[in-house]
Amino acid sequence: MTLEQRINAFTKLGFHIRNLQQDSLAQLATEASHENPWFTSKNVQKAITGVNNFLDRDKLTQWLAPYTLETLTPKNIALVMAGNIPLVGFHDLVCVLISGHNALVKLSSKDSKLTRYLIDRLIEIEPEFKTRIIIQEEILKDFDAVIATGSDNSARLFDYYFRKVPNVIRRNRTSCAILTGDETPDDFKNLGNDVFDYFGLGCRNVSKLFVPEGYNFIPLLDTWKSFEPVIHHHKYINNYDYQKSILLVNQQHFLDTGFVLLQESEKLVSPIAVLYYEYYNSLDSLHSIIEFNKPKLQCIVGKIEPASIPFGQAQHPELWDYADGVDTLAFLGNLN
Repeated sequence: MTLEQRINAFTKLGFHIRNLQQDSLAQLATEASHENPWFTSKNVQKAITGVNNFLDRDKLTQWLAPYTLETLTPKNIALVMAGNIPLVGFHDLVCVLISGHNALVKLSSKDSKLTRYLIDRLIEIEPEFKTRIIIQEEILKDFDAVIATGSDNSARLFDYYFRKVPNVIRRNRTSCAILTGDETPDDFKNLGNDVFDYFGLGCRNVSKLFVPEGYNFIPLLDTWKSFEPVIHHHKYINNYDYQKSILLVNQQHFLDTGFVLLQESEKLVSPIAVLYYEYYNSLDSLHSIIEFNKPKLQCIVGKIEPASIPFGQAQHPELWDYADGVDTLAFLGNLN
């Protein structure tokens, strides 16, 4: 299969997604929610829209232009996918297949329906993919390289188990936002999407705010009232109630909006329904804090350096926005 055929196939998959009937999309969302209660219809549609965004011929061509993939010898690439948000492993699958390799896919039990659906449609569009995509239910075997995503604990196991082959092992990461006090209501609303999309379960979700000393939270929290519906999800409210009870028992100071708890902390990764914040007294000190924590940060959101992602764009990566800053296509292209 030529590179042009592969580009055509993914372009047609994007066309298929864009033209999905509402009842088909609703059925997909229902099946996905049975696997994972966090996968609401809104979140499934949001994830599918994100995938659709990069299955575009012009974007695919732009993305692939710097790489030499036509002469690549196909290898068997094992993919261990996560299941924290819908279709979180799909970008890795696109990388493997469009580069010309074969994908040995270990789906997450929490997100198999959506990925299987897209794989089935891709094979219908381009039947040659049928021999290039193997879903492995049990132990992965007969692979030449691995891309695996999981928690810090599972990553330690991956490091050991896959130590003898080229690998990309992804660990826990999170995202932060930098506020200066000069933000507009639109900035706050967009930041709310970075915080609350997917209930904060993704590594691109903002779980920590850096704010200047003396920061006034009231304008931000007033704008975030539109995100109150997250509290009506049964799993989210259970986390909210649990975290609030811990803070109360420990007599810790926190801000309570009725749907999210803001707590001052130097930690980066906040629990579900909690958002950490930390004061900074100068931009120099802020840069030092960010630099120290960079290995654990996926996105830095804001208007000033070292932020590189505008408010509201954390959950809208492009094809070339690689997880953990590791160029997946370069990794795959260097396996020969």
